[in-house]
Formats: sequence, structure tokens, C-alpha cells
Amino acid sequence: MKDGKFLTMGIESSCDETSVALLLEGRQVLSNVISSQIKVHQVFGGVVPEIASRHHLENINQVTEEALNQAGVTLDQVDLIGVTCGPGLVGALLIGLASAKAYAFAKDIPLVGVHHIQGHISANYIEYPELEPPFMALVVSGGHTNIVEVRDYNGFQVLGGTRDDAVGEAFDKVARVLGLGYPGGPRIDKLAREGNPQAVPFKRVFLEKDSYDFSFSGIKTGVLNYLNSEKQAGREVNQADVAASFQQAVLDVIVKKAVTAAKTMKKDKLVLAGGVAANSKLREMLEEQCRKNGIQLYRPAPVLCTDNAAMIACAAYYKYKGGFVSDLTLDAYPNLPLTALQE
Repeated sequence: MKDGKFLTMGIESSCDETSVALLLEGRQVLSNVISSQIKVHQVFGGVVPEIASRHHLENINQVTEEALNQAGVTLDQVDLIGVTCGPGLVGALLIGLASAKAYAFAKDIPLVGVHHIQGHISANYIEYPELEPPFMALVVSGGHTNIVEVRDYNGFQVLGGTRDDAVGEAFDKVARVLGLGYPGGPRIDKLAREGNPQAVPFKRVFLEKDSYDFSFSGIKTGVLNYLNSEKQAGREVNQADVAASFQQAVLDVIVKKAVTAAKTMKKDKLVLAGGVAANSKLREMLEEQCRKNGIQLYRPAPVLCTDNAAMIACAAYYKYKGGFVSDLTLDAYPNLPLTALQE
């Protein structure tokens, strides 16, 4: 407890960010320390799992100490520990889990395993203190593209997901073939502002009628084929036009399906979550379409879009209040379905 309020520690290590956070009453952030490995992995053009795990191991104790210091609390005051247990890179997940279980055992603190996507959705509870379920959620990140009906704090129905590449993964791959470097999402977003989104007619893939699933591998191949054909014809490629056209084609599908899902399921609130939620064009397009359809759009600040422990602590708080507690056999699940941890 701190000042008579419930104190939750969150730990996130599912990919290449080591993060620890302290929250009061589930939504008030006292600290949210994030140690990023972007510069480490840039030379490889993407995250190398073994290297990520090693850096988590090196960083976790220091990040935890900094988070406690920033919050002005000690481990003895912590009432609950929440930790990401999946999905993610198994070696990376295990570092966070081992730390969380050690603290929980040493100090006899309740432990709660959190699904990474539930964490991303919960970031909006921190950003918007008034937000409560039910609502529709669009989760877009390097590893996930999902449309989720959020029925209550711990109840979810996944209406659609990607059948191949996640949207962030597609952005990274296209950025790589354009020579923009890693991470690709922010670089394509920036370059696209200088281009014409109608310059290259990349195909919009909507799949079967009424499907909320996504497929981005085709457009990735389409970009590659376009670049090769232009090169063979000896024509100069306008990279800004390619970036803008690719981004527009992808976002047209995402926005259409998310807004349609909200309308069909009679939800007047749409929550945006995940790393790609920071994309400026996506925010602009969703804002416009939500306004036209009478839907309230919620979108977290950029620091809460990326992988962070504050969102994990928030999700853990509501799971604990809902009666969910993990034991010390909690393990890492790299392909964990969102519905697996529901009561």
C-alpha cells in the first residue's frame, strides 16, 4: 500500500523492451521505466531472440530498482505483481517471469500472469480514467493485428486476426526492401507524409465477405514486385509514393473492418492499442470514420502504445479484482491465445 491505496508492480519483457512500472489503484502511474533495445537490433534489421533475452537479463534488476525509486516505494509496499506470460519470445518472457516469481515468493506477494494483448488494451484505462467496458478494440502491433470485442475487464471475444503477417511486421518488411531500416513503422509513417497515397494501386485485401480477418503478405509481395518491375524498366522509384500507397492500402482495410465491427456489434466506443496505434495516418483515418459513424475513439499516448509495464500492471489489477491469481508454476507461453487466461 502507498497512502492507503492498492499498489501494483508490472513487469513486461515479451520482446525487446525491458519495462517495470508501479501503479496506484490500477490506473495512476507512479513510474513506467522502459529500457529499449532498438539500437541493439537495428544492425540486424529486426529483433534477434537470443540477443533480446540476454539484454533482458542484464537490464531487469536495474530497471526494477529505477522504477521503485521513481515511484518512491519499496518492494515491501507492493500489493500485487503482474507479469506478461505470453505471447512473445519465449526466452524474453522467461526473464520477466523469473523476476516476478522471485519477488512474489520472497515477499509473499500475489502474482498474476497477463496476456500481452490484454495489456495493450488496458493502456487505454490509464489514458482515459473514465473508460469502462464494453467496447470494441483494434490491436495493431509488430506481432498482432486483432479486432477484439471487450465485454468486461477480463472477458474478450476475438472477432478477427491476421492469417499471415501482423501489420507491424508488414511495415518492417516493406521498410527493409525500401532501405529505410528498422523499426519500419515510424519510418514509413514519416516518409509517407511526403508521398502520394494514390500513386501506386496496391491491392486491398478484404478476404471473404463479413470476415474480420486480415492478410498482409500479398501487399508485401506486391510492393516487392512493383520495385523489381520498375527497376527492370529503368524507371526511378519515388520511395515516398511507394510508402504512402502501401500505408494507405493497409490502413484502408484495417479502418474499414474495425469500424464495421463496432457498428455490427453495436458498440459506440472503439479503442486503439498496440505499437502501430502511434501511426499518425491510422489515427487520422480512424478519427474521421468514427466521427462519421457516431463512435467515440480512444487512443493512448505514444509511450503507452509501445510495449510497457504500466499496461501490464493495469491489466493485472483488474484480473486480481476479478478473482484471478497465478501460482509459482506460471510459465511462458509464446503463442498464448487471448481467451486462454479468462475466468
